[in-house]
Amino acid sequence: MINEIVVQFGGFKAKGSVREYSFTVREQANEPREFTLTIPIVAFDERRVRYQDAPDVCSLKLRKELAASANHPKLSHYDVTDAELADYKGAHAPRPSKNPFSRKTSQDN
Repeated sequence: MINEIVVQFGGFKAKGSVREYSFTVREQANEPREFTLTIPIVAFDERRVRYQDAPDVCSLKLRKELAASANHPKLSHYDVTDAELADYKGAHAPRPSKNPFSRKTSQDN
């Protein structure tokens, strides 16, 4: 029997120097559990993460923590690190478009 979990985003709050994102994790036959993840506000100011991407960044981190602990991590709060923000940004960077009308460089000839 597969033990399926549902991770639901509950919103965010600005708290001092961080934005705190809340999630509820529901699992069959278990009580829902609450988790919070924080991202420093300076990360948004320095464009290391976009506001619209922050819930996804936090969700991915939470899912990794759940997977690493058989869905039952000891902690209920996590801080998103600079390395995790860089990994996310690198993995979700826009791909350069291939414009068929772009000017050819000398090495393309």
